[in-house]
Amino acid sequence: MMEEEKKNNILESTTITYDNETDIDPAPSYIEHTNTDGPEPTEEEWAQLPEVSDTIPKAAFLVILIEFCERFTYYGLSGPFQNYIQNPDPGSYPAATPGAMGKGQQTATSLTTFFQFWCYITPVFGAIVADQFWGKYKTILVFSIIYLIGLFILTLTSIPAGIASGAAFPGFIVAIIILGLATGGIKANVSPLVAEQYRSKSAYVKTLKNGNRVIVTPQATYQKIFNYFYWGINIGSLSAIATTELEKNVGFWPAYLMPTLMYIPCIIVVILGRKHYVQNPPRGSVFVEAGRLFLLAFKTKSLEACKPSNLNRERPELAEKCTWDDVFVDELKRTMKACIVFCWFPIYWLCYAQMTNNLVSMAGTMLTGNVPNDIMQNIDPIALIILIPLMDRFFYPLLRKFNMPMRPIARITCGFFFAAAAMGYTAGIQAKVYASPPYYDDPQGRQNWISAAYLIPSYVLIAISEIFGSITGMELAYKKAPQSMKSIVMALFLLTNCFASILAFALVSVTVDPKLVWMYTGICAAMFICTILFYICHHKLDDTDAAEDAIQRDVVLGNKQTALDEEEAVVEYEAEKNI
Repeated sequence: MMEEEKKNNILESTTITYDNETDIDPAPSYIEHTNTDGPEPTEEEWAQLPEVSDTIPKAAFLVILIEFCERFTYYGLSGPFQNYIQNPDPGSYPAATPGAMGKGQQTATSLTTFFQFWCYITPVFGAIVADQFWGKYKTILVFSIIYLIGLFILTLTSIPAGIASGAAFPGFIVAIIILGLATGGIKANVSPLVAEQYRSKSAYVKTLKNGNRVIVTPQATYQKIFNYFYWGINIGSLSAIATTELEKNVGFWPAYLMPTLMYIPCIIVVILGRKHYVQNPPRGSVFVEAGRLFLLAFKTKSLEACKPSNLNRERPELAEKCTWDDVFVDELKRTMKACIVFCWFPIYWLCYAQMTNNLVSMAGTMLTGNVPNDIMQNIDPIALIILIPLMDRFFYPLLRKFNMPMRPIARITCGFFFAAAAMGYTAGIQAKVYASPPYYDDPQGRQNWISAAYLIPSYVLIAISEIFGSITGMELAYKKAPQSMKSIVMALFLLTNCFASILAFALVSVTVDPKLVWMYTGICAAMFICTILFYICHHKLDDTDAAEDAIQRDVVLGNKQTALDEEEAVVEYEAEKNI
């Protein structure tokens, strides 16, 4: 009873009541919605009943369909880029080496690398537009139309007449700039939008048809939503198999026409589903407020000191200039905490990036039979398509059944570990390639007598790491971000890919034979060290996550909505428990 009284006192002391209903954010992440699906679980039920996910709303599946179409288009058109730029036009098809521009490998690699950079920088712009001006739905719709314009430019300039007239190169430059900008507007907003379709914020007890009782929780539901979302991404990524075959046997214009036609249903789904989507309005001047707040924090040496409630007592002359409230300060603190976790992801993405470049090159020095070596990278999405449903339906529910749910930091740590394992295994296979005849450690793109099937575990290990690491990263970005900043926090998570590319550039000098064994070994060691340090630095966030859930179970709303300062309540509650 004493613990309950302390916890209630903490909640009461950190609750802000709005006197004017117009001051309430339409759907802030810290507001607990009254549940009408079933009774709220008691403490005894929390200890005894397993946690399960809720039914995913139909609108969420529509958003997943949008992401599938967009990723189908993205991977389908980017798959042939290297050959399109590097090799000259063969004149007729089928062609052993398809091409169009004949600009060489260096130009091709530079442009494709720029495109990847551009696609991961522009989400920041797309997030600002959504969070401050248009909202997620309108931003996705407008940038989808821009995306289609870029697709038409790329397709039309890739026809034989366009290639012969020299329009292919300038058309490609214009197209990738437009496509990269549009990709950013969509990527930053589609994953928060899919999670927003689930509106319940409180757990409830449900009796299944077999008579068993379970607790339906938002945490398990968000995990399931992002699993399905990532599943849709990887189904779409298989389009590269079809477009690379089309470029080889027919030409580039049909290879680009197919993803262009596939994107039209994406826009149709966006428009027709408008009335079904849950849409949260933009906050407005959130970034201006954040800038002013950080400037003031620099002067006061603390974000906490910038709360109007504190300024009124200590610096009343500054309080008059505040355009924010205490809750906004706490939102920024939560955002910064999530961003600190993201700082560890560049090393992880560096491991992931090996799958699409160096592992493909390694496969080219191994026996692949009649299978092109660049097809090997599709093992990763195929593994994910198989493993994600298995994890969602069996592994995670089994852990929850025994009251052992994997919290976000634990899952990310596992993801980092499997990424390190993938690099360690790959280093071993590279050593076997160098030990195999006839070219040993100087294959120079020629095939040694060792099967490329040895690389399959590398791709599977990376796929497993994505389930634990990448999916959970998106989930964490959504859950920890305040409602007014969900797109920008997601964009910052995606931005970590750019830093991985910078690290990859730094390793270019060792991505040659016979240094590749040491490169993979070095990446493995770096990832393993990061895994240990990451868990040491952040494992307490899982305890905080559990404490937030415990506190939210005790929040009871009246007719007036209230906003809870979760950050201080969790810290104080944990401190009180340890007394």
